[in-house]
Amino acid sequence: MPTTVHPKLRVAAVQAAPVFLDLDGTLDKTIDLMAQAARQGVQLIAFPETWVPGYPWWIWLDSPAWGMQFVQRYHDNSLVVGSAEFDRIKEAARKHRIWVSLGYSEKAAGSLYIAQALIDDQGRTVQTRRKLKPTHVERTVFGEGDGSDLAVAETSIGNVGSLSCWEHLQPLSKYAMYAQNEQIHCGAWPSFSLYRGAAYALGPEVNNAASQVYAAEGQCFVVAPCATVSQAMSDLMCTDAGKQQMLRTGGGFARIYAPDGSPLGTPLAEDEEGLVIADIDLGMISLAKAAADPSGHYSRPDVTQLLLNKTRREPVVVQRTPEPESSLPEAREAASPTASVAEPRQPVAA
Repeated sequence: MPTTVHPKLRVAAVQAAPVFLDLDGTLDKTIDLMAQAARQGVQLIAFPETWVPGYPWWIWLDSPAWGMQFVQRYHDNSLVVGSAEFDRIKEAARKHRIWVSLGYSEKAAGSLYIAQALIDDQGRTVQTRRKLKPTHVERTVFGEGDGSDLAVAETSIGNVGSLSCWEHLQPLSKYAMYAQNEQIHCGAWPSFSLYRGAAYALGPEVNNAASQVYAAEGQCFVVAPCATVSQAMSDLMCTDAGKQQMLRTGGGFARIYAPDGSPLGTPLAEDEEGLVIADIDLGMISLAKAAADPSGHYSRPDVTQLLLNKTRREPVVVQRTPEPESSLPEAREAASPTASVAEPRQPVAA
């Protein structure tokens, strides 16, 4: 009997700082990192949360009034899906024959969303998604996603899903992903340099543990990119000693985990830019699933079940009442070519 061939591929988690608040500059750096990864045989590269054009750290540093100085620039440099700028990443993916998981601030009309896109090695957009619930003060900047954003894409390199930051602390969202037989998870994070020493839950220990537990809990590979805070970003936002203490430079803790939770690849120093790279074999997943499959043999649906509503939520639904064919002027004229005066249009019952 032929043996099933499981995908084996090299993956990379990005650890770097964006060209902050600069859409074109960050896209240039994105494409450079894609080329660097491709030269090392990487087939999937994952970028941090809101990598384009950077995470809006000012929301954690001072009042909303103080932060308004950054708002227009952040909007202007956020990424529009389907734009020429978005197409640059698609073309680079095609050129370098590399899959890309991109974290970005999505601009859609007048609103922003924390978003992720999965682009294949042919330059095709496989999936875009939005973070379901921005965390804490992120809600002053970003809108919400919906149940359609909890989706796993079946691809030639495996079943790929994505979440951002503290979505990894949402048990029901995680369970929804596990239930879709996720095999490769792209977990995007910002820098872990905020409130160091004062808010343990925001630090690398807890958040890397969340990625590691996600791997062991869901029996999947987790590629967890993590951005850094550059000195240029600090100079722009941390304008006094108090702000410099609240947001430190560095904070990069990119990681990759196997389905049993074991770390893969070589971590970088937290202020170092580069790629954490690992070779993965999806055949390992069955070994982990044999022990515990949370939505399969290890579940108890008679006791607890998850209701997942994947209906896309639209803020405006346009409804138009169709006119009966006979009430259209063309139809009337066709039926009575000698008629010189059109009859008044009859109301149509809803």
